Amino acid sequence: MSNGPAGHGAHSTVRPNPETGTGASLRTFLPTADGVSVDSVYDPGAVVYDASASPSRGLVFVVAHGFTGDVDRPHVRRIASVLARYGAVVTFSFRGHGRSGGRSTVGDREVLDLDAAVGWARRLGHARVATVGFSMGGSVVLRHAALHTGTVDAVVSVSAPARWYYRGTAPMRRLHWLVTRPAGRLVGRYGLRTRIHHRDWDPVPLSPVEAVPGIAPTPVLIVHGDSDGYFPLDHPRMLAEAAGDHGELWVEPGMGHAEHAATDGLLTRIGAWTVARAG
Repeated sequence: MSNGPAGHGAHSTVRPNPETGTGASLRTFLPTADGVSVDSVYDPGAVVYDASASPSRGLVFVVAHGFTGDVDRPHVRRIASVLARYGAVVTFSFRGHGRSGGRSTVGDREVLDLDAAVGWARRLGHARVATVGFSMGGSVVLRHAALHTGTVDAVVSVSAPARWYYRGTAPMRRLHWLVTRPAGRLVGRYGLRTRIHHRDWDPVPLSPVEAVPGIAPTPVLIVHGDSDGYFPLDHPRMLAEAAGDHGELWVEPGMGHAEHAATDGLLTRIGAWTVARAG
């Protein structure tokens, strides 16, 4: 599967941190293990902390966005701004999204993108790394923690599927059309800024529910809305059961799907949970 860069060299830029007014953000293109260039941003977090946030200077959140998102989308920046009250934040665009290279494999090789971002966070000096993923990104953080054991200290998966090929809701049937049909991939490229690979998975990757038992003893938080239009509640319940004693399940009343449905209040609770478990 060919995943070349999208015309961007690996370089870094430094810019003021708009969330705090102090410190500096870094932006660079990270190379993955299979040679894809991943657009990534580092925010050092608040320098003067809100005492109610109980932050940890050694902790960094690595945020994995959902399908069709990217590092510059407003909902991704909002998530980063809330989590920055609790630690540093790394955000990035998955392959095929935004300015990153390659083409999306819809959760398969994206594990390599996340691993590159986690490695960058470690090289920046952070002793503790927590991954926080949404929808497709939620499946990726689970699979990454199982396939790259010991690389993260806590995992938060929001609105993730438990199993592949689910078509039980209208939004998921539309997503399958987008991914599997040539016309759908054109809509993805030109309408959603998402370049989708035309090849089927071969082999089929480990599913999230199969991956979760391999994460132990790393703590795992599963978050899901009871009004999620993509994945019904049997998905998070399967994941939580597979996590066993190392997992925790939050079913959020009235919440829909992924980043857009995650309120600042929920993100604040996720930040506090992560500090308590990994910070």
